[in-house]
Amino acid sequence: MVKGKIIILNGVSSSGKTTLAKALQNKLSVPYFNMDVDVFCLMAPEAFTKDDNTLQWEFTSNMFQVVKLYSDMGYNLIVPCVFWYDELLEKCVSLLHSYPVMFVHVKCPVNELQRREEERGDRPKGLAEFLINQIIPKDTYDITLDTLNNSTDECVDQIIMLLDYPDKLTAFASLWSQHAK
Repeated sequence: MVKGKIIILNGVSSSGKTTLAKALQNKLSVPYFNMDVDVFCLMAPEAFTKDDNTLQWEFTSNMFQVVKLYSDMGYNLIVPCVFWYDELLEKCVSLLHSYPVMFVHVKCPVNELQRREEERGDRPKGLAEFLINQIIPKDTYDITLDTLNNSTDECVDQIIMLLDYPDKLTAFASLWSQHAK
């Protein structure tokens, strides 16, 4: 069976990953399923994560096993997430380096992140700004999209256009070769 394509949207909170994921789903000519890391976080039972979110992070860090499984079954996926610590990125790359992955960096300027965060009101104030310095990798993406200077439609069109050139999707293979050294 042909593996399903995987579009990983990596960016800080409020950068526009969820908006892009929904717009992609609406515009792509074949179905792509949204496997948002936030949904995995919400699966953890609150009684066990209220004072300590270790269980939640452990569960969530294994979500890429599910991504791999669904790709193996032929499902196309969009995976909005935030890689902010090495172990998570390494686990993802080691599992998916030989899969059809497009690795997308979603970014926008800090003042816009702050505005969006304030407007949303559902994230701790300053989270996006904190994550800017934590997000990894700093480079090695198939494409970088600025969601302030490009409309959602423009960003979606750039992703869709790149999907037509799978030989240009080299970020995960490159990250894997860096990791293997």
